[in-house]
Amino acid sequence: MPEQAERIIIRDVTLREGMDVPGVDFTFPQRLKIAAALANAGVPEIEIAAPAKVDEDSVFAGICRDKRDLVHCKTSGLVYAFREKCFAEIELLAGLLDRVDILMPLSPERQPYREEEKIECMLKVLGYGKKELSSVGAGFPHALHADPEFLALACREAESCGAGRITIYDTDGKADPFTVFQVMEELRQEVGIELFFHAHNDLGMAAANSFAAAMAGADGLDVTVNGLGDRAGNASLEQVIMNLEMEEIATGISPAGLKTLSCLVEVESGIPVHPLAPVVGEYVFTHKSPGHLGITSLFEAFDPGVLRNDSMEKKQK
Repeated sequence: MPEQAERIIIRDVTLREGMDVPGVDFTFPQRLKIAAALANAGVPEIEIAAPAKVDEDSVFAGICRDKRDLVHCKTSGLVYAFREKCFAEIELLAGLLDRVDILMPLSPERQPYREEEKIECMLKVLGYGKKELSSVGAGFPHALHADPEFLALACREAESCGAGRITIYDTDGKADPFTVFQVMEELRQEVGIELFFHAHNDLGMAAANSFAAAMAGADGLDVTVNGLGDRAGNASLEQVIMNLEMEEIATGISPAGLKTLSCLVEVESGIPVHPLAPVVGEYVFTHKSPGHLGITSLFEAFDPGVLRNDSMEKKQK
């Protein structure tokens, strides 16, 4: 059993993944509002530049840079290594973001197709990124379906090339907590740099998979407010934070701000939070069964009082 982390870095990717939800198209003012709220809640890093959308997102990156009094957290973005414009995109993001992660899909069905070509391409772009950026990492989409030895090799090569962080993506959301734990535990033995995990929720496992990654030794997790994201969404910030809170693993994010964040993103995105949603759903602390009345605490995972943010509620009034 790996040593349990005392602290997990939370990287919120709402402003990237959330833009892939049908009907959601945050304006720059909306993005800035959400970014400022995330920073005020204690989120240490937000991902704001999407691969293949670097030109547009670089404008917002500049806004965040100029509004450091509001967005007082680190900003990051993504660039695909196998993309003709990747070097120009790195140059564009340099000086605007605190870090950029270079993506190399490990699926043999995505270019470049051969394993050696993937490694060669990744190292070439990483090397260029090291010259242009203050902080650069490597991200591996489809990592959990790759050959384990190839995944470990890719991680080791990225670290040797100067990557300061590696992100493992469960790209299609098919992973289970047992697999995630095993993969992350093994990778934790392979690399000495920051190791992050990015979950999708296609089978409803995103929060559980993220928790498993943390228990296996991950340094950080990608989350989105309300689980907003592509297809069935991503790991919910609220659910991940509360699960870590129950294990007394620090994130720097107070549960008292979760409901406020959830409501803000619900309004700005136009995507309603389901009443049965864990942690922030309307019915989470509602008891209809007569057997629950009088001893409701026996039927609740945590004290609802931890979600109260009296100062924020007064400010909104």
